[in-house]
Amino acid sequence: MPTLTVAIDARLVTTRNTGDTSYWRGLIRGLAEGETDATYLLYSNAPRPDWIPDLQRFRWIHLDGPSRWWSLVRFPAAARRAGASVIHTQYSLSPLAWRRGVTTVHDVSFMIEPDWFKPKDRVLLQWQVPASCRRARKVLTVSETSKGEIERLIPGTRGKVVVTPNALGDNIMPVSPEQARQVVAESFGVAGPYLFALGTRWPRKNLRLAVEAFQRLGPAMGLSLVVSGQPGWGVEANCPGVVYTGYVSDEQLSALYCGASLFLLPSLHEGFGIPILEAFACSCPVLCGPGGAMPEVAGGAARVTAGYSAEEWAGAVADLLSDSSNLDAMRARGHERLQHYDWGTTARLTTDVYREVAGC
Repeated sequence: MPTLTVAIDARLVTTRNTGDTSYWRGLIRGLAEGETDATYLLYSNAPRPDWIPDLQRFRWIHLDGPSRWWSLVRFPAAARRAGASVIHTQYSLSPLAWRRGVTTVHDVSFMIEPDWFKPKDRVLLQWQVPASCRRARKVLTVSETSKGEIERLIPGTRGKVVVTPNALGDNIMPVSPEQARQVVAESFGVAGPYLFALGTRWPRKNLRLAVEAFQRLGPAMGLSLVVSGQPGWGVEANCPGVVYTGYVSDEQLSALYCGASLFLLPSLHEGFGIPILEAFACSCPVLCGPGGAMPEVAGGAARVTAGYSAEEWAGAVADLLSDSSNLDAMRARGHERLQHYDWGTTARLTTDVYREVAGC
């Protein structure tokens, strides 16, 4: 049997934690714990992170070059010279992938609602992703919902999209509620009960809805709202009781989940929704919207709203917080649902795709 050698565009594993970064970190760790008769060439234009497996079959290859030409020319050419039998990228797959390309597409929200994106980003994605999917031998995605959307919206993809789900990242470290409240109070000055929302402040993440729902009931219930994540387009105005933290450390993020009365995910669309699993791991009940794969991932363990009105969300928050026994049941269901996702399974599914594409 020919040796399997996989070249991976590993640039995202060195960036701040996002859903995409979590996917690549989890996949690489899962591959390291799996079969030992494959070699992985991890190409990046950044230094090797300490967490990359220190194994002979994992090689970190530093490759310089302008960003635009890196993915189109430098990376695929270097992978080909190295004798890679498969090349694995995200969203962008070069024509130089010589029919052994695999690309991961987390979602196609830029095709579902283009106005969620800046014009420059929208035009690039709408050209780049469909072209890459057509070139690829296989397209990987993270949920059945995303698979259906890709096959529906991108001609020529039906039959070659494979679901390789996300799972919980190792950045989440649950602590006791008492420890969590201490970290949150010391880090952000929030001493009482609070709601927690997370995400980049871009239109699709819809964090404005969390603020509007909070304004309807939070102060009257003695609550604060803590919002964490990357600043972006459409940042909400400050209002009393709302604390914007910006980026947080892994320790702070875990504490924010563990100490929250409720986690709010009002995103208009998610290809998966990793924060749902993070909240489940931290015993934090989840209120999320119906967009994209969130109901699929929640699997009945979260409260899923019918829509996105501030009135509905405020009512849902008040209803959930008034029933402690239901919150306890949601926590238990969340822990159970979490067991459906693990990186070992995702790595095995991905390796099966690699072997099919490589013919080995």
